[in-house]
Amino acid sequence: MFHIVLVEPEIPQNAGNIARTCAATGTHLHMIRPLGFEVTDKYLKRAGLDYWHLVDISYYDSFAELQARYPDGRFFYFTTKGRHRHSDVAFKDGDFLVFGKETKGLPEELLMQNEEECLRIPMFSEARSLNLGNSAAIALYEALRQTNYEGLLEEGELHEHKWSDVE
Repeated sequence: MFHIVLVEPEIPQNAGNIARTCAATGTHLHMIRPLGFEVTDKYLKRAGLDYWHLVDISYYDSFAELQARYPDGRFFYFTTKGRHRHSDVAFKDGDFLVFGKETKGLPEELLMQNEEECLRIPMFSEARSLNLGNSAAIALYEALRQTNYEGLLEEGELHEHKWSDVE
């Protein structure tokens, strides 16, 4: 199981979207306070739809508290300031994928302390950043791809219907 960490997320729709991705992949979601919304926020709930019962979610008052709980964890920090591509890392089951708040990203001090673990998702040079929900999904699915989508359903099933039924 992978872990997604949101450090001080601000937008409930992004957090809800990420929670839904976590539910669909069996990923543990960790949220570091302060949050820019209430966990009862209607936009958060709506973005997560009816998947909330599938989300393994934990809350912390600081990033240090999370690290203390998982002292042997491997943490990777996603930032536009990273020197390494997200696809250049050999992810392992149990890794933590860490994302910062939408307006400021992760704290500069945290990035400087973990420079070799700072990862960047490549994008066009004029773009400031990707959406937080999209970034989390891109990173998580790269980690899942590298671990052969362990435990995830990989096949769908088509149901026969007539095109006239779609109209």
